[in-house]
Amino acid sequence: MAITSNVAPAAAPTKQTLASAYIDFTTGVDGWAQQYLPDLMEKEAEIFGNRTISGFLSQVGAEESMTADQVVWSEQSRLHLSYTVTTGGTTTGVTMIVTNDADGQAVATTAPYTDGNHGIRPGDMLIVSDASATCKAFVTGVDATGEISVQPYGNFATLTNAGIADAAGVKVLVFGSEYAKGETGRAGANKPNFKSYDNKPIILKDKYEISGSDASQIGWVEVSGEDGQNGYMWYLKAEGDTRARFTDYLEMSMIEAEKATGQGLTDLAAASVVESSAITGTEGLFAAISARGNETTGVTGVNAATDLAEFDAILAEFDKNGAIEENMMFVNRATALAIDDMLASMNSYGAGGTSYGVFNNEEDMALNLGFSGFRRGSYDFYKSDWKYLNDQSTRGLINSTDTVNAIRGVFIPAGVSSVYDQNLGKNLKRPFLHVRYRASNTDNRKLKTWTTGSVGAVTSDLDAMEVHYLSERCLVVQGANNFMLMN
Repeated sequence: MAITSNVAPAAAPTKQTLASAYIDFTTGVDGWAQQYLPDLMEKEAEIFGNRTISGFLSQVGAEESMTADQVVWSEQSRLHLSYTVTTGGTTTGVTMIVTNDADGQAVATTAPYTDGNHGIRPGDMLIVSDASATCKAFVTGVDATGEISVQPYGNFATLTNAGIADAAGVKVLVFGSEYAKGETGRAGANKPNFKSYDNKPIILKDKYEISGSDASQIGWVEVSGEDGQNGYMWYLKAEGDTRARFTDYLEMSMIEAEKATGQGLTDLAAASVVESSAITGTEGLFAAISARGNETTGVTGVNAATDLAEFDAILAEFDKNGAIEENMMFVNRATALAIDDMLASMNSYGAGGTSYGVFNNEEDMALNLGFSGFRRGSYDFYKSDWKYLNDQSTRGLINSTDTVNAIRGVFIPAGVSSVYDQNLGKNLKRPFLHVRYRASNTDNRKLKTWTTGSVGAVTSDLDAMEVHYLSERCLVVQGANNFMLMN
């Protein structure tokens, strides 16, 4: 089945004054040349419903002021020691070079062991495993380059015959230590890894302008807007639309923004007309999850999380990280329907006809196959449609263009995290997701608006009214390892 849309292109804001934007009352049979009054429908039709998309961040996070050009926070590292190593076999044992930590981050292999490129020490007991075998081993020594020498607790063939020796991508886990009677204590001590992240606020601006004459002119259309403005002054609608659009930009920028890196940073710095280093970008939600979180493309590669197998894979990733039980899913329409279909198929009576009890339906009511949440394993998932991913004038347009890299939704953990704030110098509990905006006793830049010109309150000799909007903010994504981006 194909659907053809014959919807006319929606009017978009423009900087031009076009003749097509006005009714011609001077000529033709429908103008002032005839004596009959047309039936004027004064109320502007709201054909797109509520056009704003803001509100997502207010549901899942919080807002907090800051008084610096940068926000810095630290996050806990993992408690236990596990690594990915490359092994080499000898006639007396196996040697290992650590390549990645438990999070998959590369570990420096050239630094001395004393610099802490890994935490494995002589006397440790290890579980050594690859795709074909698992065995236990004892660490006999660690040299100055960090190379680990081990001996298996079983026969040496346990390692070599299983292909673990002379292999890459081998996993090791420290599960304890063993010392002989009378042996001296530990050689060296481990200390926690310090993980520090930062983000910087960006300044967003917009402006609306209208001449004094047009501000004093009445129209025949009764306007309305999302901010409650109404009347027959067209500038009321225009100013309200500008404000609503700017409010949406505040949220969209926190979701989509990226930090400038490499050549892009150089080009953007040169593009700034005020300060050579002013245009540097900021890390938004999608960028933070891509860099420090998890991503899923689904079983079919079209819609993520459309069957229990994919959800089970998602649960496995969450188990590796914070294992936060309650998670909110904000998804586009296709993914929402796919999840509904998946849950409906779990009912054994769904294929044979309508089921009432399971879906809380009644015989005399419309069948309800929409699900707002479900529980799988020890995890609760709450599903919500995200207008930003569906609207054809926002991300919905991009998703329909590039279906390969389209963003279908995001998993966001519920609850708070305990972090050390370097600006305040103490541990605080905050939502995993929150917006930081610049503010002090002198100036609050969360959302500033002011009016200049000679219309209304006179501030200059400009025969116009200029309404200015400004905000300075950034997004803090703590514990991005607990988030999931659905591509």
